[in-house]
Amino acid sequence: MKSTRSEKLFYSFNYIVLTIVGLSCLFPLLHIIALSFSDIQEIASGRVSIYPIGWNTDSFSALMKGTRVVEAFQNSVILTLVGVTLSMIATIVTAYPLSRRIFIARRFFTLAAVFTMLFTGGLIPTYLVVKSLGLINSYWAIWLPGLLSTYNMLVMRTFFENIPEEVEEAARIDGCSEMRLLLQIFLPLSMPVIATLVLFYGVGYWNSFMNVLIYINQTDKYNLTVLVQQMIQSQSLLQELVSEGEPVQVVPESLKAAGILVMVIPMLVVYPFLQKYFVKGVMLGSVKG
Repeated sequence: MKSTRSEKLFYSFNYIVLTIVGLSCLFPLLHIIALSFSDIQEIASGRVSIYPIGWNTDSFSALMKGTRVVEAFQNSVILTLVGVTLSMIATIVTAYPLSRRIFIARRFFTLAAVFTMLFTGGLIPTYLVVKSLGLINSYWAIWLPGLLSTYNMLVMRTFFENIPEEVEEAARIDGCSEMRLLLQIFLPLSMPVIATLVLFYGVGYWNSFMNVLIYINQTDKYNLTVLVQQMIQSQSLLQELVSEGEPVQVVPESLKAAGILVMVIPMLVVYPFLQKYFVKGVMLGSVKG
């Protein structure tokens, strides 16, 4: 159907606004990239904006050799991979029984799960529980309290409910057990929502900051987010590198920008592979019918 003049004006206005918003979100990232790859004289003079001037990678060399960024990167990978695996297992085994109509208590447990979205125990009681369990300075202090996201569980439960009953009935006629039904029928059909929830959990664990800062006291267990935050706040970063015998040919702004870029790049690399499932998974898992 042909658009009217007012609709064309409306769409044009939306495109202009969205373009401006998109560019405003992209500008900080381009500025960080430019700072991390520009020459130190150009950075010191304030000429660097959104593109590198005088190509230079010394900041990354100094970052890798003079800081714990490699160790922190490994910690972030472990924290994310194990956390996503545990959270996805907990989400699936919780969502599946709550999606079955034959489960008598599913309404009670669903309301109990929703209750946790509205009310929490608070930071201090949570810390005392974690401490009493002996989880301080352990990644289990990050994995266990955030093991299950109620929102993600509800999305997956709704997705399971939308799978046609005929598929389940045909599987049961063929003698399919409950566990086999979940593993061989439901999960293969649920790949869009699984990919979406993996992205949700992955971003959450990769960007973990407050929990790591609260529960982890050993600096060798810090993840990349906490390390970069400390680098940004450090007023004597270059002096620390010099004291360790590392020749430094960078300015603090370039080194900090390189650290931020190292932290951001993994999610930017992973997201395009999951993006095609993102909208589809959320819509299918959030709208019933």
